[in-house]
Amino acid sequence: MTMQAADTAGVPVASSPGPAVRLDRVSKTFGDASALVLDRVSLDVQDGEFVSLLGASGCGKSTLLNIVAGLEPASSGTVHLNGSGAGLMFQEPALYPWLTAGRNVELALQLRGVARQERRAEACRLLELVRLGDAYGTRPHELSGGMRQRVALARALAQERHVLLMDEPFAALDAITRDVLHEELMRIWAKTQISIIFVTHNVREAVRLGQRVLLMSSRPGRIVREWPVEIEGERRLESPGVSALSAEITEHLRQEIRRHAD
Repeated sequence: MTMQAADTAGVPVASSPGPAVRLDRVSKTFGDASALVLDRVSLDVQDGEFVSLLGASGCGKSTLLNIVAGLEPASSGTVHLNGSGAGLMFQEPALYPWLTAGRNVELALQLRGVARQERRAEACRLLELVRLGDAYGTRPHELSGGMRQRVALARALAQERHVLLMDEPFAALDAITRDVLHEELMRIWAKTQISIIFVTHNVREAVRLGQRVLLMSSRPGRIVREWPVEIEGERRLESPGVSALSAEITEHLRQEIRRHAD
């Protein structure tokens, strides 16, 4: 398996094998040098690992995902991606309303260069994976919010990337739908063993899903704490282990928010 690395100008260069994602002292400024958003962020994400990323609003979580996805360059530092790179799933489904669910998924396959005669079968397989096997011909306005997010997930998986970046994908959903999609995401992750970096403001969601939870400081964003999630038995939002670890992480998050406010 090959690895691609992005230098500080965002140009892919060859690199040696390693983790699915490696960030080495990545910094980002907007405008003049005083507008520092990310400050020397270093992080390894292993093959098949699920990492949750927490932090106060404006700390640079989404900017970090955009840099990993290649949507914008780092100002300094390096980003190494193993294999086929990273796909990105946003908070909003961003489906094309004039296309059916199946055609929205097929669009990602088309951009990958998959032959037309193969695209429908692959789109159907991916919709089946997210439990929407009968929704191929349905347009987005006919689907619930949770169903639209499942289509968006199928489309992200259609990119066939080694890493999936998820930027608060369930934030706009009601609590029950979010809980259902947590279960679905964990099932799909276990089946595909893709590496996931999951950004959220919801501490319990971070603990419920991640194998590790990383906390970013308020701007400039740095990774300041890390917790391995080692909870025995079924892991749900209301589970005692999830509640206990969430309370600990929440206190550290509050400290970061207070530090920024002072």
